[in-house]
Amino acid sequence: MTSSSPGLPLLWTERRTPPRQQLLKWIGNKQRFAAGIVSVFPDDFGTYIEPFIGSGAVLATLAPQRAIAGDVLAPLVALWRTLQTEPAQLIAWYEAGWPRLQAGDKKAAYNEIRAQFNAAPNPGDLVVLARACYGGVIRFDQKGAMNTPCGAHKPISPASFAERVPEWRERVAGTRFVHADFETLLDGAQAGDLVYCDPPYTDCESTLYGAQGFSLARLMAAIARCKDRGVRVALSIDGSKQSGGRICDVAIPEDLFDTAASVDVGRSMLRRFQMQGRTLEDEVVTDRLLLTWRS
Repeated sequence: MTSSSPGLPLLWTERRTPPRQQLLKWIGNKQRFAAGIVSVFPDDFGTYIEPFIGSGAVLATLAPQRAIAGDVLAPLVALWRTLQTEPAQLIAWYEAGWPRLQAGDKKAAYNEIRAQFNAAPNPGDLVVLARACYGGVIRFDQKGAMNTPCGAHKPISPASFAERVPEWRERVAGTRFVHADFETLLDGAQAGDLVYCDPPYTDCESTLYGAQGFSLARLMAAIARCKDRGVRVALSIDGSKQSGGRICDVAIPEDLFDTAASVDVGRSMLRRFQMQGRTLEDEVVTDRLLLTWRS
């Protein structure tokens, strides 16, 4: 561990590489791009805050000593807390669900697990569904029920999942996971803190988890308040799609961000899901990475 200057919190700068493998399969996962994202983060920050935790790829790549990560999906927060406090339980949940997908009718078994989760949302079913659903698309209907179909891929084995748990647990050891709306976390950030926001994709899907109540205008207002208090905020947001070469219509307040960069995130898994599995050579997506400071 190193410290950039006296009096500043220690930061694992030498750890700014992604974990060897994903823990969760998750739509919008930044695993392949996390190193590039955190490369623009400053070394001198207080608490790292991530209000849309999802797969945790950026958090795990940064591996800060002090962090707060949150989400509106309570079972997801419970999953991350279990990783920290009872990793053997997390492994056991996956070990219990995986065989059900291997014997007989995989889709029927998946649908049973999904129905079980919808009846009583819980982290044990969620970890199995996240690894087995189509493309990691964690999608809910307007009544709050997960409706993503089973993926064609074979979920990783319990042994492979168990191998990933210790590294991920170590990387999030300094994080406090909270069930909270993003605005609560942003408004709690203090001068010198660093916030990374990776909100639901606003351009193409309104039924991703949490997106039903997501407001981009509310997020931008919260970011503006953070900037006024001396909190640095990085935002990943819809950028462009190759089809039509268009820029997604995302309203960005003038003068809110001081630096902009592009991150090529490859072909859109969400768009493939919407197009029933067709190949997407013309659906390459580029995210914008916006910073409230000059990089």
